[in-house]
Amino acid sequence: MSTSIHCFLTQAHEDSQVSLSPLPHRDTMGSFLRDNSAYELRSVIGRGLEDLMTVNLARYKPTGEYVAIRRIDLDSCTNDMVNYLQGELHVSKLFHHPCILPHKSVFIAENELWVIIPFMAYGSAQDLISTHFTDGLSEQSIAYILLGVLRALEYIHQMGYVHRSVKASHILISADGQVYLSGLRSIFSLIRHGQRARVVHDFPQYSVKVLPWLSPEVLQQNLQGYDFRSDIYSLGITACELANGHVPFTDMPATQMLLEKLNGTVPCLLDTTTIPPEELSMKPSRSGADSGICEGPGAGGARHTNGEPSSSSRGNPYSRTFSSHFHAFVELCLQRDPEKRPSASSLIGHSFFKQIKRRSSEALPELLRPVSPISSLDCMQPQDSPTGLASLESDLSQLDVDDWDF
Repeated sequence: MSTSIHCFLTQAHEDSQVSLSPLPHRDTMGSFLRDNSAYELRSVIGRGLEDLMTVNLARYKPTGEYVAIRRIDLDSCTNDMVNYLQGELHVSKLFHHPCILPHKSVFIAENELWVIIPFMAYGSAQDLISTHFTDGLSEQSIAYILLGVLRALEYIHQMGYVHRSVKASHILISADGQVYLSGLRSIFSLIRHGQRARVVHDFPQYSVKVLPWLSPEVLQQNLQGYDFRSDIYSLGITACELANGHVPFTDMPATQMLLEKLNGTVPCLLDTTTIPPEELSMKPSRSGADSGICEGPGAGGARHTNGEPSSSSRGNPYSRTFSSHFHAFVELCLQRDPEKRPSASSLIGHSFFKQIKRRSSEALPELLRPVSPISSLDCMQPQDSPTGLASLESDLSQLDVDDWDF
């Protein structure tokens, strides 16, 4: 990497530290030392950025707590990638919200950029559905998760940004059940030359992995552009992902997916109201439901509310009935016309969230049982115990850390 790029990133880091004022939240950037000797690197738990980034589990020596560290090889980064990273650092400096994943510290150690972030002991929402809840989470747990994401989006949109990468792997959950939205690398500002633009025309970089979540207007790439309501569409896709256990449209080639979205095909929650009864009585098959497209109202059969499987469902995971409020919420988010989609602020008041009675930090750990947070192993084994570390690393192997976008 050229000296000018290294100086550019160094200066960006120094500027971020100077401009940040101390904030009371314990995860604020700058609250952890900017010195690599303060961190004891443990196992490698992921890689990314075309193998230029290594993600380590580490122990922060002053407090003994676990963190995750993104170590990025600056010497191998292209100018475009450096600009991409610099944009993320700039946004992380600006944003301070309890539902947005914070950077605890950012600094350069030799030829590497180190980004210190809190370790998410439940992993991502995608980890939960791929490892433990393969047929989807319960409706109530989804309500807590989506409310956290909406609060983050409300803040992001008020700040004049479009997230452009809302999906389950970018929703992280801490040991105490706090929901965080990550994935800020694709974020885009509507503020240009001191004025707030009405729409965006930029297509997100490195977006191949997020195509199923992107709204029709983003994929269309026409002169009409798109705005913050494209994130609401992505939220609707994410709701289906969390409820159904897989992402709508994933069984389709990209071109067919684009045509389906442009033609107004709407994914849905898979339950007794959207799957014909004759299919529910057949042997469960994931392949037939991968597209997540509504096929019409179901009739008859045993039902249960809040997305819990019926006791007489013969093992079919979709013999359940989500609430009408949940269905209505998803339909609002997935309107083909972005003008008809509500804002994040208005969706926070949707009737779907009336079932939430407590804070997510109190309710989510209970709703996610029997899954327990990885960090709970610290209570059973000494921090420096080889047995404890082996157990911790064994549990880490279940997480799809490579898809976390810290």
